[in-house]
Amino acid sequence: QVQLVESGGGLVQAGGSLRLSCAASGRAFSANVMGWFRQAPGKEREFVASITWSGGSAYYAESVKGRFTISGDNGKNTWWLQMSSLKPEDTAVYYCAAVRGLTRWPHRGSEYDYWGQGTQVTVSS
Repeated sequence: QVQLVESGGGLVQAGGSLRLSCAASGRAFSANVMGWFRQAPGKEREFVASITWSGGSAYYAESVKGRFTISGDNGKNTWWLQMSSLKPEDTAVYYCAAVRGLTRWPHRGSEYDYWGQGTQVTVSS
């Protein structure tokens, strides 16, 4: 059974940094696109960032460009989201996700086959 487990969330002051990790396990796990999404209270889930193993292409939501960096280790089935210059509006539950194949729409949650349980990130002002 495939499982994605996030870690690294917590409480941080505005301007601070956090690094989220996502570890995938399970013999059946195979993915080409890894992503991060977030959902704030009362809001819809939104795309944050994605990376493709083949080619290493990374994409970011406009709201996090220049502040967040996605990276990963294919051999370890692990990827990270380095978040810097955090703002109160970054407060949300962050989810990692993965796509088995390839997709032209990595920003669409519906493209993803596997999801983690989420980790809370709270940024205080």
